[in-house]
Amino acid sequence: MFIVIVHVSVKDDCIPDFIRETNLNASASLEEAGISFFDVIQHNDEPAKFLLMEVYKDEEASKAHKETAHYQKWRDAVADMMKEPRYSEKYHEIFPALEFWQKPA
Repeated sequence: MFIVIVHVSVKDDCIPDFIRETNLNASASLEEAGISFFDVIQHNDEPAKFLLMEVYKDEEASKAHKETAHYQKWRDAVADMMKEPRYSEKYHEIFPALEFWQKPA
């Protein structure tokens, strides 16, 4: 699996709009064959901070995701909502077993 954790810091007045746009992107992303999970989480104490946890079958699926219309729409829609540039970190699974992470066929 290829796991991407995206760190996002949003302008305070943009939080509702960011959540709306991100939920649309996440929902559409789950329809992609190469994505198993697309989680959006918000920091409890700092509500302008978000993490997107994207679990892909492989790195190629991650690259394909960036070519989709819904990702490009999201990217453009949220660009001016950022307090600072978002950044991502790449991971791979350890536990639970690989089967947990894979989307059912």
